[in-house]
Amino acid sequence: MARFKKKLGSRSPKISTASLPDIVFMLLFFFMVTTTIRDASLKVQVKPPTATEIQKLEKKSLVSYIYVGPPTQQYQAKFGTEPRIQLNDSYASLGEVAQFVEMERKQRDEKVVPQMTFSLKIDKDVKMGIVTDLKQELRKVNALKINYSTKKGSQKTE
Repeated sequence: MARFKKKLGSRSPKISTASLPDIVFMLLFFFMVTTTIRDASLKVQVKPPTATEIQKLEKKSLVSYIYVGPPTQQYQAKFGTEPRIQLNDSYASLGEVAQFVEMERKQRDEKVVPQMTFSLKIDKDVKMGIVTDLKQELRKVNALKINYSTKKGSQKTE
């Protein structure tokens, strides 16, 4: 007859770490796919005005941003302190807005071009003259879907 030994100190089996690299890479790919990288580095200062009645944009992938504001500290020696227009990563003049709109439209599928929105991120201290001129240039190239970016909050009356 066979003898069976009783295990005195029964321990739980060790946890296998063989699948750990798979889990790490799966998480890495998930975050790589879901995060978005900032498209443009800001060369203008934008402190958006506050508003009470705001709505979020639904499809941010169809939004192209136009920044207007005074140059940041590092560019003020070269460009001064007057408000400037920034398209993508460079300063632009009003005449270059039409070319920017056409370039943005060519990068998108034809089906979504009518749904494209041009979001104006404008510093709260910028005069309306440059904003009106910018809107006129957008109107000339039939970019009529315009959004003003703001922060949520109440306007303080002084």
